Amino acid sequence: KGGALYPQAVSEAIKQYRADLGIALDGDGDRLVLVDEKGHIMNGDHILGVCALHFKKNNALKENTIVVTQMSNFGLEQKMKENGIRVVKTHVGDKYVVEAMRQGGFNLGGEQSGHIIFLDHVTTGDGCIAALKVLQILRETGVKLSDLNRLIVDFPQVLFNVRVRNRKPLEEIPGYVEFLDQVNQQLGDTGRVFVRYSGTEPVVRILVEGPDKNLITDLASKIADFLQRELS
Repeated sequence: KGGALYPQAVSEAIKQYRADLGIALDGDGDRLVLVDEKGHIMNGDHILGVCALHFKKNNALKENTIVVTQMSNFGLEQKMKENGIRVVKTHVGDKYVVEAMRQGGFNLGGEQSGHIIFLDHVTTGDGCIAALKVLQILRETGVKLSDLNRLIVDFPQVLFNVRVRNRKPLEEIPGYVEFLDQVNQQLGDTGRVFVRYSGTEPVVRILVEGPDKNLITDLASKIADFLQRELS
């Protein structure tokens, strides 16, 4: 297997041929994952962040804003804030990203999965355009892809899936809002919690991010136990 969903094959080829970078697209070419010269995978968050920083430096980032989804890593958001770039979040799905970009007059957005939208050129994710943009940045800066890849530092991330029978609105579950408030207080400003029902499976997805892997694993487990009692 290969492509954007399974870039490990590209990573192995990079090491074998001592290539400068690898480009992995999915079947219909709308998603991109890159592999740097060290064989490290560069996902959509990193590609988006690198493009945003380069655009801002060249006064090409409209409204100094990017659009991401709720699944993007907290490390991307933090890096953008450090550089004066506003982050607008949408529901998961590139169509929601494009909609927010059009409404706000923004020209750059994307998903962790590799959908990167350059609204000045195309109206949907295009892996080839995204790859060319990164190649342009490499040419203009003269750095290696691993240097760009290191610009975004991912926070540890834990994702739990809990099977449910009753898709009751989460905010209607007794004690849920208060319980989540307690979790957020423990995380403070250095992490986040995102809980949503899957659109395709009978599960609720629990995403917790923060600098302490043990803490976020414990918090995600407690949220999962709480929801399992209420929804199973």
